[in-house]
Amino acid sequence: MPDTRRGLLIILSSPSGAGKSTLARRMRDWDPNLRFSVSATTRAPRPGEVDGEHYNFISEADFKAHVADGEMLEHAHVFGHFYGSPKGPVEDAINAGCDVLFDIDWQGAQQITNSSLGQHTLSIFILPPSIAELRRRLEARAQDDAETIARRMQKSWDEISHWGGYDYVLVNDDLDQTEAKLKTIITATRLRRLQQPQLTDQVRALQTEFEGMT
Repeated sequence: MPDTRRGLLIILSSPSGAGKSTLARRMRDWDPNLRFSVSATTRAPRPGEVDGEHYNFISEADFKAHVADGEMLEHAHVFGHFYGSPKGPVEDAINAGCDVLFDIDWQGAQQITNSSLGQHTLSIFILPPSIAELRRRLEARAQDDAETIARRMQKSWDEISHWGGYDYVLVNDDLDQTEAKLKTIITATRLRRLQQPQLTDQVRALQTEFEGMT
């Protein structure tokens, strides 16, 4: 029987600096068929960011229009800008049997879990081993000024406090070990009965075969 698996919406969340973006890249290297949900945002591109690849950069008016039309799976206002995940491409991907990876915060995760596609979600929260290590990582990546790092640190506990709303929680004290655990979780969830609609036909075929023998 051909593999007609339904795709997953794989949500990775964590406070900034805990490693979710690195883990997301590793998951895509592991499985090139895993698609990354390209978020829409109203903020300006940072140096090196490409429209349509890192984000879809749109105006605030266009963003709000998409939200009003129900075209966003989730959306949030973070650090003065709007972010959101377009719904159409995600639906097309999971119906084609492809998994879609989301690198989003707890608000977005909650909205997706409560959406019409919520039954196909797999949510994973990444914890840092300590708050001191979280700050060290933010400072080491040298992407933000001191004021931005301070804001991210203040926001980190709000993020962490929502860990209980996720299917799985991993402490990222060793990147390679955390990656291995992620692969195990994703592989197992792909085999969830809900993700395998072809099983209904398989069981019916077995029933017909059984009835023909009696």
